[in-house]
Amino acid sequence: MIQVAGYLEEIQKATSENQKLLAILIDPDKFKEEDSLNFLKCLPEETSHIFVGGSSVGEGRTCEVVKSLKSYCKFPIVLFPGDHSQISPYADALLFLSLISGRNPEFLIEQQVRSVEKIRSTNLEIIPTGYILIDGGKETSVQKVSNTLPLPQSDVSQIVNTALAGQYSGKKLIYLEAGSGAEYPVSPEIVRAVKSVLEIPVIVGGGIRSTKQLQKAYEAGADIVVIGTAFENDSFQR
Repeated sequence: MIQVAGYLEEIQKATSENQKLLAILIDPDKFKEEDSLNFLKCLPEETSHIFVGGSSVGEGRTCEVVKSLKSYCKFPIVLFPGDHSQISPYADALLFLSLISGRNPEFLIEQQVRSVEKIRSTNLEIIPTGYILIDGGKETSVQKVSNTLPLPQSDVSQIVNTALAGQYSGKKLIYLEAGSGAEYPVSPEIVRAVKSVLEIPVIVGGGIRSTKQLQKAYEAGADIVVIGTAFENDSFQR
C-alpha cells in the first residue's frame, strides 16, 4: 500500500526497488456507490492504487464515486480523467495527462488549461503524465473521444521516441495504453523497449485479462499495471 502523501515519490521508490504496483481502474459511469465496500473487499491483495476516470463520464459522477470510495478505501485514489470535468477535490492525486501520441491540441494542452482553475482550489498531488495510445486491435472510446489514431504496435521505434519525448518534456510517468476493452494488450516487446530507455516509471494498461498477461507486462518492465474492464466484468483469469 502506498503511504499518505508523496504519491509520485512512493511510485518512484517502488520502481527503484523493483516493487511492482497494481492499479484497479474504475469508470464512474459503470460504478454504483452502494457497492463500494463490497467492491473494495474483492480487490486483489496486490492492489496498490485505485484509478478513477473514463473517456467520457457524466457530470458529477467522478466526485460522487470518489467520495463514496473514500469512506472505506485504504488505497490512494488517483484521478485518470478523460477531460477537465472529471477533476474531483476528494481524490488524493491526479494524473495530469497529455495525449502525446496524438496531435489534437484539445488533449495535448486545451483540456489541461481548462482544468487549472479547478485544480488550484484542491490539495491534489499533480503528476505530469505522458499518455500514449497504442493499437489494441479495436477502435476504443479513447480513440473516438480524442479523435486521434493509436500508434501501431509494429512501429516500436515511434513508440519509444514518443515516450522519450514525453520524458524530455518533463513528464514524470509514461502511460502505455491499449484502450479500454482492447482485444490485446501492449506487447511485452514494446514495454521492454520503452522501459530500456526511460528513467521514469512506466504504466501499462488496456486489454489485460489474465494473471499471465499481467506477469508478462511486469517481466517486460511495467512498473504499474492497470486492470479495468476485466475486473469490472469479473472476467479476469487467475
